[in-house]
Amino acid sequence: MSFQSFLQSIVAFAGSLYIRLVGTTSRVLWVNRISRDKLESTGKGFIYACWHGRQVFLLYLHENDLARPLISKSKDGDLIAKICQHFGLDAIRGSSSRGGMKAVMELKNTLALGTRVGFTPDGPRGPFQEVQHGLLYVAQKLDCPILPFAYGARKRWVFGSWDKFIVPKLFNRISIVYGEPLFVGPDDSLSDMAEVMKEKLNAVTQEADRLVAVA
Repeated sequence: MSFQSFLQSIVAFAGSLYIRLVGTTSRVLWVNRISRDKLESTGKGFIYACWHGRQVFLLYLHENDLARPLISKSKDGDLIAKICQHFGLDAIRGSSSRGGMKAVMELKNTLALGTRVGFTPDGPRGPFQEVQHGLLYVAQKLDCPILPFAYGARKRWVFGSWDKFIVPKLFNRISIVYGEPLFVGPDDSLSDMAEVMKEKLNAVTQEADRLVAVA
């Protein structure tokens, strides 16, 4: 193991420990969990979707879930993938720019087994909260529903990155909101569905913030 990889492992451990501390010192409100439960009860795979800047605390909320997040092949992605491992989540590595075809095949096999996958449709590079077609293409070709969800935190840091990445603080009030599933039909326009997906993601994100009194 290189020194850089060792250092990254230390940072990942520290990051996962902090996320756990946030979870154990905070009050969490779950909203519309029945929407997720219904999809899980089918035994078939489906896609979780959230904005890129809203992913970090979802690892804690979905610890050891039968889910695999799609994470880009980048240095930041390497770190996030290692943090995922601390929560029992095995990432699929790839994006539209690197390892895309291999990732699509792995997504197909994963969903066929009834495992859920996680997408950040505005990642890995933005634009901010704009749905790229990759998510919709996969859902359309593999005939699987997309479940939009988001978390909100009353006390948080918002970083100056392109995605306005959010990290919740300790002793917090946190909400997680699930929307209604989106189905992409074989004849649906991906451009039109991207606007529908954006509306759904914005709706759950705004509701999550409202519930914890974020201005």
